[in-house]
Amino acid sequence: MVNVRDLPERELLYGHKACPGCAAGTVARLILKVTGERTFLAYPASCLSTVTSIYPQMAFAVPSFTAPFAATGAVLSGMAAAVKAKKMQDVTVLGIAGDGGTADIGLQAVSGAVERGDRILYVCYDNEAYMNTGIQRSSLTPYGAATTTSPAGKAGGAIGEKKFKKNLFEIMVAHRIPYCATASVANIADLLGKVAKAKDTDGPSFLHIHAPCPTGWGFAAERTMEIARLAVESGLWFLAEYQDGRVTLNYRPKEFIPVREYLKTQKRFRHLGPAEWNVIEEQRDREWAVISGRWEPAGREKA
Repeated sequence: MVNVRDLPERELLYGHKACPGCAAGTVARLILKVTGERTFLAYPASCLSTVTSIYPQMAFAVPSFTAPFAATGAVLSGMAAAVKAKKMQDVTVLGIAGDGGTADIGLQAVSGAVERGDRILYVCYDNEAYMNTGIQRSSLTPYGAATTTSPAGKAGGAIGEKKFKKNLFEIMVAHRIPYCATASVANIADLLGKVAKAKDTDGPSFLHIHAPCPTGWGFAAERTMEIARLAVESGLWFLAEYQDGRVTLNYRPKEFIPVREYLKTQKRFRHLGPAEWNVIEEQRDREWAVISGRWEPAGREKA
């Protein structure tokens, strides 16, 4: 566990130009509080790069590099190789990317980097669409969400996104890497503890962090943490970690709140009704039936 009171006062991310209530900025700020000044950072084209790296200004106080959209994993591999060649100690090679740059465009590079066993920490902040380029759907956009490329409307009965989110956590578990986890910006103690574990992992580690977006989701900026909590309490986001060949659920609500309490807080879901709410709850229950089961320990050599 990392006590919030023990975090250093110095800010390693400040002065960025993100939208009010942006969870991505909070995620990056908290992570750097844990990884510290000896961090080498890479990030692709994304909201984070746009709001932190507008020449001649730089909002990060650690060495940082804007990578091509698809290349974050490859860039991290190069940075890790340089750290190893120079025999540098106590350095965190950190990548922070959005859902599009991780689960879609950058997936092959991430997969290659973790498969090679490079000592890197890769973070996906998941705001569930390509927010920086106009709110287009990604493979992590949830069912029913309206985006500019999955519009909702009465014409043709369009309900928005027609597919359920890709399970990025299970994809990373399938790589049998030393450590990966999911987290939420609203569960800060859990988030900080997982960053600390990932930082100290001897090998690749991966964090998938839920990061609500006021602009793309359509809610008031001051409600970011509230909506992130509702996602967890409704079971539409789970907190888990994979370590030593086993998945552990870190938190399970005693009783899920109705998904409508989460969905009705956001403009992107306002066109949905009871029929769609039932579809989403049924899918949630199927997912939880799987993730609640016991996973046997398995090293990669046994996969």
